[in-house]
Amino acid sequence: MELHAESIIAGEIRLAISGMTCAACVARVEKALRGAPGVLSARVSLATERAVVAVGAHDAAWLRDEAGTLVAAVGRTGYEARVLGGANDEEAADAASHAAERREGRQVAAGLVLVVPLVVPMLSGVHALMLPGVAALVIATVVQVWFGARFYRSAWKAVRSGSATMDVLVVLGTSAAYLLSVGEFWWGAPGAPLYFEASAVVIVLVRLGKWLEARARFSAADALRRLRALVPLTARLLTATGPVAVPVAAIAAGDVVQVLPAERIPVDGTVLEGATEIDQSLVTGESLPLGVAPGATVLGGTLNGSGVISVTTTAAAADGTLARIARLVAEAQSSKAPVERLVDRVSAVFVPVVLLVAAATWIGWVVAGAGPEPALLNAVAVLVIACPCALGLATPAALVAGIGAAARAGILIRDAEVLERAASIRTVLFDKTGTLTRGEPRLVQVEKFAAGGGLEPLALAAALQRGSEHPLARGVAAAAAAARLEVPAAEALHAAAGRGICGRIAGTGFVLGSARYLEESGVEIASASEWLNRSMQSGRAVALLAAVGLEPRLLAGLAFADEARPESAAAVRRIVAEGIDCVLATGDTPASAAALASSVGITRVYAGLLPEDKLKLLRELAATGAVAMVGDGVNDAPALAAADLGIAMSSGTDVARAAAGISLARNDPRAVADAIDIARRTRRTIRGNLLFAIVYNAAGLPLAAAGLLSPVVAGLAMAASSVSVVANALRLARWRPGTSSQRAGAAAGTSS
Repeated sequence: MELHAESIIAGEIRLAISGMTCAACVARVEKALRGAPGVLSARVSLATERAVVAVGAHDAAWLRDEAGTLVAAVGRTGYEARVLGGANDEEAADAASHAAERREGRQVAAGLVLVVPLVVPMLSGVHALMLPGVAALVIATVVQVWFGARFYRSAWKAVRSGSATMDVLVVLGTSAAYLLSVGEFWWGAPGAPLYFEASAVVIVLVRLGKWLEARARFSAADALRRLRALVPLTARLLTATGPVAVPVAAIAAGDVVQVLPAERIPVDGTVLEGATEIDQSLVTGESLPLGVAPGATVLGGTLNGSGVISVTTTAAAADGTLARIARLVAEAQSSKAPVERLVDRVSAVFVPVVLLVAAATWIGWVVAGAGPEPALLNAVAVLVIACPCALGLATPAALVAGIGAAARAGILIRDAEVLERAASIRTVLFDKTGTLTRGEPRLVQVEKFAAGGGLEPLALAAALQRGSEHPLARGVAAAAAAARLEVPAAEALHAAAGRGICGRIAGTGFVLGSARYLEESGVEIASASEWLNRSMQSGRAVALLAAVGLEPRLLAGLAFADEARPESAAAVRRIVAEGIDCVLATGDTPASAAALASSVGITRVYAGLLPEDKLKLLRELAATGAVAMVGDGVNDAPALAAADLGIAMSSGTDVARAAAGISLARNDPRAVADAIDIARRTRRTIRGNLLFAIVYNAAGLPLAAAGLLSPVVAGLAMAASSVSVVANALRLARWRPGTSSQRAGAAAGTSS
């Protein structure tokens, strides 16, 4: 084991843990780490498969030895650990996890193909479809030995550590069914009943559920990987001899870096030279570019516009804004205790009870004089009826049906924990830009102040901005195209970054830009002051158009707005009809936020928020009940990860979708109510299935122990319970978006 120097920071050692599958695994690893000498605390995250261990302040040699002790401690619990150092270690661990998940997916697919011939007769009840005993034996043996090996290993780890999990149940039940079937096949009477399908189906379907959980864990960690990818790998450091490309990690506070057009700014800093516009939607959520000049603050990871700027760095990349957001996401994910699976809680009690009942059954019948063989059959009947067919199917069947129904409606649910959290949502916290709005400014008004020499102001503005990729320019071009205007040619164009543009059209000079830019060009704008104030108070962005020359004159004003999506108001009404509060939280200005909130029906508004502010607000709201966060930007990622339920729009960044528990495949806020509805329904179905399976076992065990159930009847009951659980789960396939919300909305409308 090699320990990198950077893996020891302020007495912390970071480990990658592999092999964990449930909350019980996390508890065992944390217990082992905390029991190691010198450990102050240990925090293990199932989502990221990482452990952070605080070991206090010691010299490097002691820490190096302690890291080896921690790896050994984890190894004794049956899991594997390795020390994480630099970024290469993180990437290697991520690649290994991804490769393991893909291998598991291929094996699960192969297992499903194998058990189809066994499942069809069981579900259809058609005896003619039953496989010959030899074929069933071969298939069941392959599944039991190959697919079941991981359950035997995991069950042994659990038993060795003094706990009982779902894996122990799977091993007990499938082994009983398999071994009894093998015995009946070789030594039983001709035509004796076999139970190969029971053991094979349980193993494959439970592994399907485990694979779904593994995919969910990899997706959870994906947010951090995507955040790291946003920062450029290199920066252009300005030296005495000119710009030199260096790794971003080598940039320190006080260095000066050069940023070219369309490049991402590598680190936080202050503009030293040059002017440009910066797309900060990555961090603040503001859809409009921000004009910057010397002295302005810029943030690492934001996108430079058309100008060349020099930036004096104010923090190293490891301490910058994106790094801080990444830490917030990581802390939010690890601070949420993984929801302990209900099946594991039941297993902890159920497994010892089943063993005791089976042993007591055998002893009781022997003492009663029934003989060892009938006593053994009754004991095996206990184990067969206790085989967790229905228990193993309960969660994956409902997950497959519910997640499939949601996916058809464009709602992508990450894992079962999302379903647990969705049931108690009391508040939905909406981001503004790109969530309730379209995410791009549109030209909403052209106010004429004077004639434009025979040409429409919109045509003049489109001519000046033809070919520009500025968001406002795209809004002008779209409006001109919609009006079918003939756009004249412009020449001698010159852009003043962050302020405006000037040029000549048909021999006349024109300028388009901010009020300050027009004043600098000698244009009197007093006649537009009232319109400017009114537009800005309503949260609109504005640009002024003027003709310049011997007699400069103001021609028109253009107002832009990031309008609400057509579905936003209906979405808010439906959510409120479900008894859930709606809150708006945005990095935009108060005027813009208030205008949007008023148009969609939200009364609680928080504006001018940075990512940490949104996270703070979310935690304050959580004091009164569970909170769902709906967003689409990197700036929303910490809140999406920390919320009881994170929902990301399809137009959102990869980071936002990775941090959220639910992703929407369509940009329709109404899907938020649908997402909560299907999540609640799926959760209820899972709990109903589990309750049925538990009641089934609780009723079947005493009957089998009393000798009232033969292994044959026990096997049939086991199959019937599985069919019942699957049928209950398949009811979710009939779910359609909007049904419950529309009923609630209709009821609200009637009552009003």
